[in-house]
Amino acid sequence: MSFGAWLELIASGLITGGVYALVALGLNLQYGLMRILNIAHGEFLMVGAFLTWLMQTQFSVSPLLMVPVSFALLMGVGLIVHRLWFRPLTATSPNLDVFEARGLMVCFGLMFLVQNFASLIWGGDLRGYDYLTQPVAIGGAQFAVNKLVVFGLALFFSGALIVLLRTTLLGKGVRALMQSPTGAQLVGINTQRLHPLMFGIGLGLSGVAGCLLSMTYAITPSMGEPYTVTALIVITLGGFGSMSGALAGGLLLGVIEALGMHFTNPSLKSLLSYSVFIAVLLLRPNGLFKK
Repeated sequence: MSFGAWLELIASGLITGGVYALVALGLNLQYGLMRILNIAHGEFLMVGAFLTWLMQTQFSVSPLLMVPVSFALLMGVGLIVHRLWFRPLTATSPNLDVFEARGLMVCFGLMFLVQNFASLIWGGDLRGYDYLTQPVAIGGAQFAVNKLVVFGLALFFSGALIVLLRTTLLGKGVRALMQSPTGAQLVGINTQRLHPLMFGIGLGLSGVAGCLLSMTYAITPSMGEPYTVTALIVITLGGFGSMSGALAGGLLLGVIEALGMHFTNPSLKSLLSYSVFIAVLLLRPNGLFKK
């Protein structure tokens, strides 16, 4: 293989991995902070993708403009979902284990509710549009402009969340709650405000990921579930609760999938992902990047 071919292969994996990381960061934030294993996370990614497709095809609104709009809309949906379902669960669950189990059941219901609602509105056909598909040459390799945009925005939003959590007072409160919920509440951190805000930000990131994916791939109401599973694999790679680990894990998984599909068989993508997942669980259950 030429240098350009290697560069194109690795970059393709990094571009995919950037989206993986963005999805995983939102899910990791929800589970690491609130112990909500939101298996409906990918369905909200799908909603962001369809909203972007609808606005672009029907009203000629640029997908780039829809990036902040998708974040704001899905964040608002997240605040509502938390208020309607997870806040009452918090009040009625006798302990964290019961809350986690009940929350998982709620997320199952949300997954089927959102997926079937989308199928009812948009049908089950593949949807898509052309946006910034012209190629650009970098280092002897050819890349579509839209994929470079997707990678850049995925890294931007992922980095922005990590910086927020590491450098701001809000982020310190979130990290304190992740490390010791009881201790954080004893020093005055208000979980009644912080939990819904972080849940909303998590869904907002899924909306951004869906918006970005719609620029490069065909979309369907069933597209969300595989991304939820992938996000769980990424979180396992990076370590539950580790945001920088989720970013590194997403990029690593994207490269592993790209190399594996190139040198073996593209149909083995899921096998590669699950093999990595099982290996990490057996050999490094705390994650590759978590200290």
